[in-house]
This record gives sequence, structure tokens and C-alpha cells, in this order.
Amino acid sequence: MAHPELPGLPEIVSRAAWRAARAELLAEEEAVARAREALTVRRRRLPMVEIGTEYVFEGDAGKATLLDLFDGHGQLVLHHFRFAPEWEEGCPHCSAFLDQLGHLAHLRARGVSFAAVSRAPYPRLLQFKARMGWMLPWYSSYTNDFNRDFEATREQDGALVERPGLSCFLRDGDRVFHTYSVHGDGLDGLGSLPGLLDLTALEPPAGAPVRHHDAYDL
Repeated sequence: MAHPELPGLPEIVSRAAWRAARAELLAEEEAVARAREALTVRRRRLPMVEIGTEYVFEGDAGKATLLDLFDGHGQLVLHHFRFAPEWEEGCPHCSAFLDQLGHLAHLRARGVSFAAVSRAPYPRLLQFKARMGWMLPWYSSYTNDFNRDFEATREQDGALVERPGLSCFLRDGDRVFHTYSVHGDGLDGLGSLPGLLDLTALEPPAGAPVRHHDAYDL
């Protein structure tokens, strides 16, 4: 029965009735989990595209290429952070996404680097990064066409529009390949360690233990 003093809240039932309803929902949740696992397998079978353009970004250490963003790792997850050159501050939703990431050591221990890229000039990114208290790598694509090429900036009604997104890359020596991208609402539910790793082309090492972030040998 519904509770007259709690309109809009779930129905109040007995413990036995709750367990029955929970078991029914659990079966659906397990089916969704199996479908998600199958989707991850299909995602990893996507073809990849070699990057021939020499993009040059600006970051903490000055100029950097896309290969530099790997920081020696085999894979790269890149966040297309909405921050147009004329904006005074970054997108609140993109900021919330970065806030939830936690320590990047968990990704790096599995051979995956992470970085954010925005079109705003680097001094503006640096100022906002300090305000937010972030330590993660953040690069400016102000002087190149990276955002447009990867559909994070698009022309709409004669104006440039920023789109949040994630793009994944893989390297083979000095060769860099684009393996996956997702934009907009496709980011919902991502941001955890398993969620980001599921987007990469290569599976994490089998049996790699999760450790305290200061206990990895990096």
C-alpha cells in the first residue's frame, strides 16, 4: 500500500514481498550485465584508424604530441572537456565527470593513460584546474583541429558547439590508432575504473589486483 504521508515514494510492503520483488529485479539486472559484457566484447572488435595528423597540444610541460599523452603506456583514454576559447570557466557537467574519477594510478597500473583536452588556451585551463584542485593531465588543443576531427567541436547554425566525450587510442611503438569514441549522453554511467577500461581496445591484464593507489609499482 502507498503511504499517505509519503506521496510519490515506493510502496510499503512486508519483508517477504520485498525479497520477491528484489529477486525479480535481480534477474533483469543480471540480464543487463550479460548484455553489457557482450557489448564490451563487440566494442573491442571494432576496427581502428591510424592517426596521420601531427597534433600539437599545450600542457604542463609545454608542447606535446598525441603520442606524448600516452605517457609511455599502451593505451590512452581522452576526455573531451567542454571549454571553448571564449568561456571563463569549464563545463559544470564535464567538471563533475572529472571529479568522480579518483586516482589515475588504477588506470596506469593497467597500461592506460588518461588526459583531458579542451579548445580553450592553456593559461585558462591551468587557472580553472587550480580552482578545481585537479592533478590530472589537461591539454589545450587551441592551435590545432583535434576537437573538430574527433567531433568534440561541431558547427551548428553557423556557430561552433562543444560536445563532451571520450576517445580511446592505442599505440604500437610510435604509431597511434583511434579505437573508440562516445559523446553526449553516451557518457552517462561512465567514469569508474571498470567503465573506462571497458572502452579500451585491449583487455586489462588477467588477474591484475586492485591495490591502494600508492602501492602500485609505477
